[in-house]
This record gives sequence, structure tokens and C-alpha cells, in this order.
Amino acid sequence: MNPGRPEKSIRVLTYNIHKAIGGIDRRYDLERVALTVEHYQPDIAFLQEVDSGVPRSNFDIQVEHLAERLGFSHWAFQANVKLTRGHYGNAILSRFPVGDQWDVDLTIPLKKRRRALVLKTHVPVGGHERTLFLCNLHLGLAGFERVMQLRRLLGWEHLRLLHRETPAIIGGDFNDVYGSLSRRVMLPFGFQTATRDTKTFPAFLPLRSLDAIYYRGDVRLHHAFAGHTELSRHASDHLPLVVDLELHPATA
Repeated sequence: MNPGRPEKSIRVLTYNIHKAIGGIDRRYDLERVALTVEHYQPDIAFLQEVDSGVPRSNFDIQVEHLAERLGFSHWAFQANVKLTRGHYGNAILSRFPVGDQWDVDLTIPLKKRRRALVLKTHVPVGGHERTLFLCNLHLGLAGFERVMQLRRLLGWEHLRLLHRETPAIIGGDFNDVYGSLSRRVMLPFGFQTATRDTKTFPAFLPLRSLDAIYYRGDVRLHHAFAGHTELSRHASDHLPLVVDLELHPATA
């Protein structure tokens, strides 16, 4: 499925690529991930579990390979989990220029290190550039951990003080097994879900809506869907999640 894109929209994709190790055959193949992302032609891609210099993935610097392979001029990478050799973390690929960038610590004591990759980009809208605030994350496995992590992020100074009309998108692997984070955490901070009940895990037979995209500000939702190509069911253990959004021109 790859519905036509509305005019004047931007397409945002979030995808836990599972280090490009297939969810069924456990085979490393970064080209399958590249082809899956390419099929949906996103303007912005949030990627999680991206390897960098790890033996299991041929020591590839995956974000650099994917950015070059897919023609993204702008990208950012955040190394979160250190391994014996190399590390893995979050990445954002963007067709728009990247400005300020932050790493927001979401680690809960005694739990795996987690951070959110946050940046600003500038998107042409109505003959002018509009600032777009982007946040890519991969939350923890425990319910209390996820709630604490999101509240910490949403209470972070730069996001807390962000003007409510400034377009902001938060996407990634929320591990939201019970589907409760939208009501409990995101809505009270003004973020709407673009992807309610869109199942993405496991890729070969999706039963859970673990991945999500939320938005706030001068943004209008057109369409959201999970990618269900034959290739996407093998490239990772998650399906990609795709959202078409329209940014409104800034008011005077």
C-alpha cells in the first residue's frame, strides 16, 4: 500500500529497522531496508535500532549508507547503546536542512540507556520557511518506564517552552503494548496521534501498535498507514509507519 500524496504535504516515516536483520530469516540485508524506505518516498524518516560499526552488520555505518543510497542530503545520528564493538541508536534522515540538534536523556536507573534525538528543520511553506521541530525516540519495555520517559521529554525545557503553534512531530518505537500513552501522557501536552491502532509488530503478522507518530501545532493530518509490502514483512521485525501531514503557513 502506498496511497498518493496530497499536494503541499510532507511525508514522515518512522521505522524500527532492527539493525537491518530480518524478522523472519534473521539475515542481515541493509538493502531490504533501503528499498522499503525508498518505496514510500518520505521527506523525513525516523529510524530506530540503527547500527554503527557493529560486527553483526558488517561494521557498516548504516545511517551514512542509507542517507547516500536514498538521496537524503541531511541526517543526524544518536549512538545510544554501546556494544563491545560499535553501538546502535536513533537516526533522522531529512530532505530539509537540519538546524539545532539535541540529545535528551530518557534513561531510567537500572534500565537500558535511552535518549531522544531532537532537531529543528526548516520546511518551505507558502513561499516562506517554516520551522519544524522533530523528535525521534525508542522507549523502554516497562510500562512505568515509558510513562516516565515521555513525561521527562515533554517537560524538557526546549519542548515545554515551544510555542503551541510551532509544528512539532514526535515519532518512533513507543513500545506502547497497551495503547495507553496517547490518553495518559501525549494528549495532556497537546499532542494528537496520527496513527491510532495502526499495527506494526511483528512485521510478518502485525498484532501490536508499538510504533507511533504524534503531532502538535499548525499541522493537519491527511493520511496514515503501515507499509505492508512483501519486502517490508521480511526486512525488519517492525513494519514502517507512514504519515502525510500538511504544514500551515506561519501567521503574522
